[in-house]
Amino acid sequence: MNNHTWWYIARSGGIIAWVLLAISMFWGLALSSRFLGKRPKPNWMLDLHRFVGGLATVFTLVHVVALMLDTYVGFSLANVLVPFTGSYHPLAVGWGVIAMYFLIAVEITSLLRKKLSKRAWRATHYLSFPLFALATFHLLWVGSDRTTPALRVAVLVSVAAVCVATVMRILQADRDDRAGQSSAPRIPTR
Repeated sequence: MNNHTWWYIARSGGIIAWVLLAISMFWGLALSSRFLGKRPKPNWMLDLHRFVGGLATVFTLVHVVALMLDTYVGFSLANVLVPFTGSYHPLAVGWGVIAMYFLIAVEITSLLRKKLSKRAWRATHYLSFPLFALATFHLLWVGSDRTTPALRVAVLVSVAAVCVATVMRILQADRDDRAGQSSAPRIPTR
């Protein structure tokens, strides 16, 4: 491998992780609201959401490990596990570390869904919103591809889609509350 291989793996792993996170956010919001229809959704739709979220976790790990193996900046284990400890863009990298912990918490509680109360699962799953915001900040502040037009357009479109889906979900929950119905997501369970 040449001197730049780990850097390219770190960059691409981070971008892929962010894209998968955006897709998972949008798909989760689509599942929990009614803009895919009112009837219960088939199980494969929930499986797709889980799979994409799991892939986002895997590519985040690829991103972090490749950063540690790359010698240009020299990230230590402490730099990638303890927020705000490195000298390279400490704020943006620190928010990325916190986003990673939120992602791990959401993924673990999703895997343990049947062993947790709905309240605990939902409270942890709400971390997806600050996770997405922090990961987006991390990408736009420290990502080496942050100035490319293609990435900026992709981020703009993705953030807009997630924001619109979030507003639709909130409005639907508000309508359900006013109608006296439960605003719990209608996600299929097995």
